[in-house]
Amino acid sequence: MRWRRINQVEFSVLEYELSVALYDLMFGWLGYKGFWALDIGSRSTYYVERCPFPHSYISIQPAQSGGKLDHAARATGIHHIALWTKSARKVETFHREVLIRDNVPVTEAPAAHFVYAPGYYAVFFNDPISGIHWELAHIPHLPSPPAYLRFQRIMKQEQEQDVHPEWRHPAMQEAMRVLPGRRSAR
Repeated sequence: MRWRRINQVEFSVLEYELSVALYDLMFGWLGYKGFWALDIGSRSTYYVERCPFPHSYISIQPAQSGGKLDHAARATGIHHIALWTKSARKVETFHREVLIRDNVPVTEAPAAHFVYAPGYYAVFFNDPISGIHWELAHIPHLPSPPAYLRFQRIMKQEQEQDVHPEWRHPAMQEAMRVLPGRRSAR
């Protein structure tokens, strides 16, 4: 969470102590700091990037109902959470040193996904306890010219497949939406 827009995302997890061990491993490797809520108000474990003055948190708390999630079923709720990392190399290393070493279920091995954005590189995996689907992705701040050109080619190929015959403009132009601003909100 690179910018100050999302304050907190909290997940209810099965088998809380096992989940804490898994998320400590995952977030610790990524350089996050952790702290407990000390069971004041609720029982939660928090993970933050910038301590002692964090601007956003990811936290887990014990689930009180429900079962293991199945992201492939696309049930109502969050499909997956993507975390950003500084390089494609870090995606590869995380895959090898955390996911493979600790037998975390990988649903998509590290790969380039140029259809998402120029230079996009990611690995997808599941929390084996609660089923929460995660992604660790690298999107360059400034993509290389070859990455940008590849992205443009892919967008053009998508448009040429005529999946959306109603499109009158290039795919990226069609994709952009105008949202109501503060002044237009009632």
